[in-house]
Amino acid sequence: MRSLMLLPLLLALAACHPDPFAVEGTWHPTNVNDANLREMVANPHDLVAGQAATGSWGQEAAAAVQRVVDDKTRGLMNATTSNAVAAPSGGAQ
Repeated sequence: MRSLMLLPLLLALAACHPDPFAVEGTWHPTNVNDANLREMVANPHDLVAGQAATGSWGQEAAAAVQRVVDDKTRGLMNATTSNAVAAPSGGAQ
C-alpha cells in the first residue's frame, strides 16, 4: 500500500527531468545531414543552383495544367483487355 502512495510522487518527479538530449555527454545534431549531402552530391554547385533538365516535357506538362485550370480535362483512354497477356501465377503450390 505504501508503494502505491509513492507512485504518484515518483511519476511527478520523473516528469520534471530535463530534456534527455540536453544532458551532458549525449549526442547533439551538428549539421550532420548537410555534411552527408555535401559528400554525396556529384556536383557541389548543384546545392547552390540546380541544372536544367534536358529533353523535358515542360510544354506538355504546362498544357495539361492549363487544361485543369480551364476545366477542360480529357477523359481517360478506353482500355480494353484484348492486348493483355496473362502473367503466370507465382504462388506456392
